[in-house]
Amino acid sequence: MDILYLDKDIIVCVKPPRVLSTDEPGGLPELLRRELGEEQADIRTVHRLDRATSGLMVLARNGPAASELSRQIREEGIGKEYLAVVHGLCPESGSMRDLLVRDKARKMTFVTDTPGKEAREALLDYRRLDEREGTSLVAVQLHTGRTHQIRVQFASRGLPLVGERKYALQDDPCALALFSHALCFRHPVTGEGLSFTGKPGVDWPWSIYKETVNKL
Repeated sequence: MDILYLDKDIIVCVKPPRVLSTDEPGGLPELLRRELGEEQADIRTVHRLDRATSGLMVLARNGPAASELSRQIREEGIGKEYLAVVHGLCPESGSMRDLLVRDKARKMTFVTDTPGKEAREALLDYRRLDEREGTSLVAVQLHTGRTHQIRVQFASRGLPLVGERKYALQDDPCALALFSHALCFRHPVTGEGLSFTGKPGVDWPWSIYKETVNKL
């Protein structure tokens, strides 16, 4: 487990792919307790990454810290940037704005043209950092946090993420190429502005973009 920052109030770490963000058997809080050697430690999830997504997360180590971080997320938002590798040549930069609906039975999200109480606006900005071997490396800033938002919005434009198996018919030999690369927020106790960056693994497709990623 890669821990970037640790004090009595918060933990900033890199969530591995295929690990749940929530506190349940095999979830990230449990893995962190094992890493710290504190089986009864109070570790609380305050935001989430999809199970298939890896990257930076901040977790609280007590109730007051959890409350303040949750307030920041709810009222102010916290700064997050993702890296993704998509199939195809992505435009140099742009925005994606859609209405998304969630099918809870199928555990999938879809773009819709029909407004309604179940349709929620989804907005992101992106910029292409590099392109190689029929894929594009993009940096993504979310302005809304809808379930599977990045995956759905890119797939709906014919640019499915490499490793995508839910929203595209492909069989890439890798995990989902989506990584929470940068995280900015205020410390819940001191108020100090904190910012962290991380880098994805070295397996394909990240391996072909190693030089570009190392410059970020």
